Amino acid sequence: MLRRLLQPFWVLLAIIFLVEAWLWDHLEPIVARAVAWIPLRALKQWLADRVDSLSPAMTLIVFVVPVIPLFPLKLIGLWLLANQYWFSAVSLILFAKFVGVGVTAFLFDVTRPKLLEMPWFEALYNFVMALRAKATALVDPIKRRIREMISGDGEGWAARTLRVIARFRKSVHQTSKPL
Repeated sequence: MLRRLLQPFWVLLAIIFLVEAWLWDHLEPIVARAVAWIPLRALKQWLADRVDSLSPAMTLIVFVVPVIPLFPLKLIGLWLLANQYWFSAVSLILFAKFVGVGVTAFLFDVTRPKLLEMPWFEALYNFVMALRAKATALVDPIKRRIREMISGDGEGWAARTLRVIARFRKSVHQTSKPL
């Protein structure tokens, strides 16, 4: 009974988790391209060399610290929301979110080998990857049902309704053609 009541909550959490994972996967290449535009190749190489020479614990600091300045932006976004500056608030929060996820994904790509040398971090990483797989397994049937409903291939009431609407539209378009 309780499990059935909590099912929508778990699906919502899985969707949020998968959105974060999607952002991570898709923003990292964009940030990498943006970093490639920086004309100071020597500085970028120097930074990569410094990360390679750091201990795993110091690499963790390199990984975490760059996203800390984005936290005040999110607080400002919440203040804007509280004061009903909707567009500004949403824009600022989304900007901070995209930059944060993008920079974190880029830095994680650079620091991953060092970070995975720490047993606790490797365990956390494996846990998150397993959680991501579970979230995907939980959301995939829902995505499949939505696709079936949209395409009209399913057997449920929504799919039948969409097929009826499609047939109606088709019949209207056929009868409205000029003779």
